[in-house]
Amino acid sequence: MAPDLTSFLREATRPMPPEMAEMVRTASNRHRLDPALVSALIFVESRYRADARSPKGAMGLMQLMPATAARYGVYTRADLLDPRVNVDIGVRHLRALHDRYDGRVDLILAAYNAGEGAVQRFGQRVPPFPETEDYVRRITTLAGVPETAFTP
Repeated sequence: MAPDLTSFLREATRPMPPEMAEMVRTASNRHRLDPALVSALIFVESRYRADARSPKGAMGLMQLMPATAARYGVYTRADLLDPRVNVDIGVRHLRALHDRYDGRVDLILAAYNAGEGAVQRFGQRVPPFPETEDYVRRITTLAGVPETAFTP
């Protein structure tokens, strides 16, 4: 295992705060997704920080872009930074990606990170962007997703 992935996994072993774990379980069950996958995505996106903001404008635990949140009826920054709203919208978006990519975890995560257009431009494959490839690898490793989930 690469040294950077090893140190990342060491850092990722810290537990999710209990109140956040309950939000993740509830949203994951409601939208029929694996809570381990959602938890891993939240750790990679925000390190469990509800107030996280990216230089590109993504916000909250699941680092949602305002335009993505608007697709699900969330229009204000305050709502987007509310942990319950952010997790619910993020998991709803993951479910939509799950349905679009027939459960292909690698494509779901690549589309979450690089956008659905990027996955389409690269022939329904993970775009060859180092950031996106690393993102998919980190989340699937944390969530224990087998590589068989990457094949059609």
